[in-house]
Amino acid sequence: MTDEQIVSLYWERNEDAIRQTKIKYSRYLFSVAQNILGNNEDAEECENSTYLAAWNSIPPHRPKMLSTYLGKIIRNLALKAMRAQKADKRGGGEAHLSFDELSECIPASFSMDDSITDDQLANILSAFLRTLPDADRRLFICRYFHCDSIATLSQTFGMKESRVKMTLMRTRQKLATYLVEKGVLL
Repeated sequence: MTDEQIVSLYWERNEDAIRQTKIKYSRYLFSVAQNILGNNEDAEECENSTYLAAWNSIPPHRPKMLSTYLGKIIRNLALKAMRAQKADKRGGGEAHLSFDELSECIPASFSMDDSITDDQLANILSAFLRTLPDADRRLFICRYFHCDSIATLSQTFGMKESRVKMTLMRTRQKLATYLVEKGVLL
C-alpha cells in the first residue's frame, strides 16, 4: 500500500490505517527508537505511541512523506522518554554518543541571538545539509537524526568505521563553520 493510500485511510478514520502503517514502517520506527533508547521494551512503547500520535494528528495534517512524518514523531517520543528515564544512568543507546559528537561543533559557550527562532535554525540546518554531497548528507542524517551506530553506518554505507568517523568529523567541522558564517554561533 502506498503512503498516499495509508494517509487517505487516516483521513477516512479507518482503523486499517494503523495496521497498514505498522506493516510498512514497524521495523523502521522500532530501529529509530531502539537507537535512541537502547531498550527493546521502551522502543516498542514508543512505536505504539507513534501509531496513536499519527492517528490523532492525521487529520488535520496530510503528510506528503509518511516515513519522514512518522520518523519525526518517534524520534521526539524517544528523546522525551530518554530524558524522562534519565538514560544517562541506564546506558542510554547511541543517542548520547551522537549528541556528544555534535557538541564538538557547537561549543559550550553556544548561544543563539534572540531573533533566531527554532524554525530559522531548522532552515539554516536544512540549507547546510543541501550543500553536502548526497552520501555525506545521508550519513549525517542517519547518525544525528536516526542515531545509527558507527558500526551500522559502516555496514550500510560499505565504508570502514574509521572512514565513517572521519567523514562525520569533517562534516561537523563544516557545520560549525557554516553556523558561524550564518551568525548563529556568537
